[in-house]
Amino acid sequence: MNRRAVITAAATVAAVSLSKPGVAAGVTARSKDVMNSTAPYRWTARAQLAALRRGTFSARDLLDRVLAHQAEVNPRLNAVVTLDTDGARAAAGRADEHLARTGRTLGPLHGLPITVKDALETRGVRTTCGSADLSGHVPAVDADVVALLREAGAVIVGKTNTPAMCQDLQTTNAVFGKTSNPFSPDRTAGGSSGGPAVAVATGMSAVEVGSDLGGSLRLPAAYCGVYALRTSRGTAPIVPTRGHIPRPPGWATSGDMLTLGPIARNADDLDLLLNVLAAPAPADAGAWTISLPAPTRTHLGQYRVGLWADDEFCRVDVAIRGLMGQVAAALRVAGTTVDDRTRPVDFAASNTLFERLMFATSAVTASPEQFAGEVKAADAVADDSPSALYLKSRTMRHRDWARADEDRQRLREEWADYFTSHDVLITPAAPTAAVLDQTSVLPQDRYITVDGQKRSFFDQTSWVNLASPVGLPSVVMPVGRTRDGLPLSIQIVGPYLSDRTVVAVAKLLSAVLPASPQAPALSA
Repeated sequence: MNRRAVITAAATVAAVSLSKPGVAAGVTARSKDVMNSTAPYRWTARAQLAALRRGTFSARDLLDRVLAHQAEVNPRLNAVVTLDTDGARAAAGRADEHLARTGRTLGPLHGLPITVKDALETRGVRTTCGSADLSGHVPAVDADVVALLREAGAVIVGKTNTPAMCQDLQTTNAVFGKTSNPFSPDRTAGGSSGGPAVAVATGMSAVEVGSDLGGSLRLPAAYCGVYALRTSRGTAPIVPTRGHIPRPPGWATSGDMLTLGPIARNADDLDLLLNVLAAPAPADAGAWTISLPAPTRTHLGQYRVGLWADDEFCRVDVAIRGLMGQVAAALRVAGTTVDDRTRPVDFAASNTLFERLMFATSAVTASPEQFAGEVKAADAVADDSPSALYLKSRTMRHRDWARADEDRQRLREEWADYFTSHDVLITPAAPTAAVLDQTSVLPQDRYITVDGQKRSFFDQTSWVNLASPVGLPSVVMPVGRTRDGLPLSIQIVGPYLSDRTVVAVAKLLSAVLPASPQAPALSA
């Protein structure tokens, strides 16, 4: 995510219209599925899928109920910004017809209505990535990950909001306006996957796919009280990224730290979507498969856990410190081996390397004129200037990038060595709960407050960006709440390709840690 992006908020929000929900097909008085006042959108993805397979209701009926719920709650949240109602109804109808004719499902996501982030190209559906320049862009081809969702039987309902070109830590743009936090309208939903996180938190989508270069998936999850998984990335990602904007539409490449991953309301649904998404790129599928290893342990007490609760480089507030104390106590009660003095890497050095690599990859799409101006400015700026890191990283020579990449590989080795004696590392997800929305504040004037102290706006993502430059899997999960009812969250980091392990640990922890609050709109 380009930290220098200037996002302009629009005064209006695109309107959507929905038809009335239909009558449930296949629901009988004998059904054991009590539908929560006809509200299956409150259920987990696995529960919705099980009901579809049993014929409790049809895919078309489930879609109608989800659309009706969106019509009720979305106007005040602005998470879903484009609908493909006709396409979704056609897909749901095909799912129903296939199940009736064959007795088999289309795949593991058969008939499940979901939204996708507006950064992912979606065949036949406007895909803007929040950019006015792309306001009329309708892709002819799905992003690879959207194709995987369709192949698994998912019903693509529409697109969720993102800041322009995914370049902000809050979600607003000139095309669709601001997405609001589902717990408090004066707080940010985070960015850039703010729309997806809000959609899942409020039941407008059971699961979603978000993108994460610099915390864009995990920060919104932390602020909106949902689960998210940043998937492993080595030389190539385990979830294909072609068709993600930015890069521009039609490009075959993506940033070298970009990953895509699932968002859900529990760890089980993360695992469900991971099974669908983990796949080689189509060009490699003829020879390669991805088989992620199973979790390394079966009981929480068997795990060796590092706990990095706070750090001078990025201090957390009193609520987060209390949360980390609760986590430590719960782990010890469970019989877990806890190392609370752990420091696997140098936090400051890791963060600087991440920023250098992020700024470098963000320069790829600059116009020749813009890049020439940046080269000139970088040559003139003093090394100790506040803008030096940004300009010199954006314009570094290939030799300098190759040396930074070597530093990244050495950092990966440090993490690998750490994980020979620890199974996972638990850290805060952010220094605080969701911060105040600063859409109306100029980027250079934005800041956050931690225990009364003004801090850099970008400190919000420092903890989650420990995993970003080295491609480690990382789950953010909600745990408890502040006195004001805002969700609090932790991060679970594991060794490369241990995606199933970090999800499993999240599942085990959810049974022994305080429950997270439910977004009010989920009960609407």
